[in-house]
Amino acid sequence: MTRKQRRLILIGSSLGVLAIAVGLVLSSLRDSIVFFNSPTDIADNKAAPGKRVRLGGMVKMGSLERGDNLQIRFEVTDGNKDIPVSYRGIVPDLFREGQGVVAEGHVEPGGTFAADTVLAKHDENYMPREIVDTLKKQGHWQETAAPVKQSAR
Repeated sequence: MTRKQRRLILIGSSLGVLAIAVGLVLSSLRDSIVFFNSPTDIADNKAAPGKRVRLGGMVKMGSLERGDNLQIRFEVTDGNKDIPVSYRGIVPDLFREGQGVVAEGHVEPGGTFAADTVLAKHDENYMPREIVDTLKKQGHWQETAAPVKQSAR
């Protein structure tokens, strides 16, 4: 075997191992990727029942109901459609009506979103880009954040 042939075999086998590693990483990530959906997307059946998704929008005013054993029911709206959400657990301190929320879970066959994680935005300046874009399209987004002033050093 010549030096050139050994080098080609080494390069070829290295590329083969790299391709297998990339394939394994991508196949494992495919199961853990969760896609964002607005209430309009879910109402239009873009999220299949049972498939894990993220639902984002605003907690609809007057929809929050607290039950026994940490059971909470509320509706998430994007100004166009409302999706009922059921969650069992402790919600963040900032969770309340009229605030932005991201719920992670799945859509049940009846159309209710069964959340296993609920996240509330932490201040007025943060909201996921997809939610902001959806609210801007619906005309419900208001720019309330003042520009940050930089201090002179």
